[in-house]
Amino acid sequence: MRETGRILCAAFIFFSLMAAAVEGADKIQDNSFLLEEAYNQEDGVIQHIFTYQYLKKARTWGLTFTQEWPVPGQTHQLSYTIPFGRVSDPEWKTGIGDTALNYRYQLVFKEAVALSPRFSLLLPTGDYKKGLGTGALGFQTNIPLSVELSDKWVTHWNMGLTFTPGSKEEGGAKSDTVGTNFGASFIYLATKNFNLMLESVWNSTETVQADGSKVREDAFFVNPGMRYAVDFKSGLQVVPGIAVPIGLGPSSGEHGVFLYISFEHPLF
Repeated sequence: MRETGRILCAAFIFFSLMAAAVEGADKIQDNSFLLEEAYNQEDGVIQHIFTYQYLKKARTWGLTFTQEWPVPGQTHQLSYTIPFGRVSDPEWKTGIGDTALNYRYQLVFKEAVALSPRFSLLLPTGDYKKGLGTGALGFQTNIPLSVELSDKWVTHWNMGLTFTPGSKEEGGAKSDTVGTNFGASFIYLATKNFNLMLESVWNSTETVQADGSKVREDAFFVNPGMRYAVDFKSGLQVVPGIAVPIGLGPSSGEHGVFLYISFEHPLF
């Protein structure tokens, strides 16, 4: 914990200096780290998102790449997410995970409230024999809600469900699995381009056992962090960020580091 605390402290000092040096950045309406914010991509603007998470106790890490497109405007958004990581079950295995194809509908986008339900197909691109995927087509829905509480405070809420019929364990046994997720975050807009963040995320997932039975596992993390935006005359906006996930309850004793960077720019 001391190590990750020092990382967050050093990052705070660095980002504060960067934020003081950068002027004129647009107000950040970007993805949270472990949550979704409810703002679809603006007309003609595409976003590329890279994340990295390392958990020290489990000694696992994961990379993701997400690309988001307005289709053709903000009301409809298509995106995909490709994960790549290392798991231990019980041996170390590294590779691509199951790819998500996502559609989001901007149901509400008012001055202070945004709501964008998402539906995703989870393609079985990960090798289930290595514990890197489910070996079956999955379906996921998530409902992100964003509310501006004031000029300085924004909150985001997520609630979702994942259903995978015929999910496989490494030996090939199958069963239908259900996962749920819930999360909330508070964002403090220290400046237009520098945000302090506090997220909390709870996940409950089922995994298939060799005899076809299922085991449910819960995870709960709080994730303090920060991000800042840098705007360029070309229209490119770069948003790097860092956070320290800390496990509580069923995840007590776990901690790590989360790195984020996004590139957002006009399509033409």
